[in-house]
Amino acid sequence: MNYVALKMLFGDRAKYLMLLSGLTFAVMLIVQQGSIFWGLMTWTQSSISNSNAPIWVTDPGIAQVDEVKPIADTAVDRVRSVPGVEWAVPLYKGLLRARLSNGDYHQITLTGLESSTLIGRPAEVLEGRFEDVLQPDAVVLDQWAVERMGGPNVIKIGTVFELNDKLARVVAIAKTQKSFTNIPVVYTTYERAISYVPRERRTLSYVLAKAKDGVPVAEVTTRIHEQTGLGAFTAEAFGWKTFMWVLKNTGIGINFGTTIVLGFIVGMAISGQTFYLFTVENLRQFGALKAMGASTFTLARMILLQAFTVGLTGYGVGIGLASAFGFFAAGSGGLPFVETWQLLFIVLVALLAICTFSALISIVKLARLEPAIVFRGA
Repeated sequence: MNYVALKMLFGDRAKYLMLLSGLTFAVMLIVQQGSIFWGLMTWTQSSISNSNAPIWVTDPGIAQVDEVKPIADTAVDRVRSVPGVEWAVPLYKGLLRARLSNGDYHQITLTGLESSTLIGRPAEVLEGRFEDVLQPDAVVLDQWAVERMGGPNVIKIGTVFELNDKLARVVAIAKTQKSFTNIPVVYTTYERAISYVPRERRTLSYVLAKAKDGVPVAEVTTRIHEQTGLGAFTAEAFGWKTFMWVLKNTGIGINFGTTIVLGFIVGMAISGQTFYLFTVENLRQFGALKAMGASTFTLARMILLQAFTVGLTGYGVGIGLASAFGFFAAGSGGLPFVETWQLLFIVLVALLAICTFSALISIVKLARLEPAIVFRGA
C-alpha cells in the first residue's frame, strides 16, 4: 500500500509540485525570519559577548546592557572583597564623538579596559597587537568602526583622530560581534578613557568579575548583590535581560512574529486545500481500494504517508533555500542571520502540524467514502 500511495502522489505531478512549493515557502519564510530575528537579538547582546566576562556588576536598576548607569569607583574593591570572587576589574562604556583629520564627526562607543589585564577585550584581532593599546594615546577599533568611519583608506593602523580634543592613535583592529545600533567601538585603557570624557562625579560603568573555581556563579552573584547592594548578573542572565527589554520596548518581536505566523498560516492553507483537492480527484482510486477490502485505517495511513513525504521534502528544500540566503546575504556580517537547531526543531514541529492538519481533512473525506463510487459513471 505504501508503494501505491507514493505512486499516486508522484503521479499527479502538478498537485505534487504545488504541495511541495507551498510547504517549501512556509519553511523557508519561517526559518529565514526566525534566523534574522535571533541574529538581531544576538546583536543587542554584543557588548556582553565581545567582553567574555562571566559576571557583570552595575546599578541594580539597569534595564539592559546599553543603558549605562554610572556607579561609584569604590564598587571595584567592594566586589573584590566578596567571598568567592576571584577577580574584579573596572569597565568604562560611554558614547563620544570622534573627529577625523578631514573634519568628519562620528559617534563612537568608548570602552575603557583595566590596563594591567585588559579583561573585556575582544578575543580576535585582525590587524596589529591589542597589547599596544598600553602605548601613549593608543586606541583599538573594531572592524565596524573602520567601515563606518570611512573605510580602510581612511581608518587604518597609525591613523590619528580626536576624542574630545585629545589625540587618539589607532594601533590595532579587533573583530567583534556587530551591535544592534551599529555604533563603532573604540577600545582603550580605563584611565585613558576617563581622560577622554568630560569629568563626572561617577565614571565607572561596570565591574567585570569572575567566580573562583568550584564556586557556582549564580551563588557569587547573589552574594555580590546582598553585600554591596549592586546589581550582579551572569553574562547569560544579563543577555536575557537585554533580550526581554528589546522585546518589550520595540516592535521587533511583533513584526517578526507576525511574519512567521503568516508563513505558517499560508503554508497550512495552501497545503490543506491542495491536499484536499488531491484526495477528491483520487476518490475513485481510494474507492477501488476500499472495495477490495482496504480499511479506513489503511487509507488513512496512506494519506499520512503522502502528507509527510511531501512535507519532509519541503522541509529539506526550505531549509536549504533559507540557509543559502543566509550564506550569501549575511555572509559578510551586514545582515543578522543566526540559524539554530532549536529553530529548526520548532519549524519541524510546525511542519508536522501542517501536514497532520492537511491529512486530517482528507482522512475525514475518505472515512465517509462509499466503495460503490468506483462503479458510478464518470
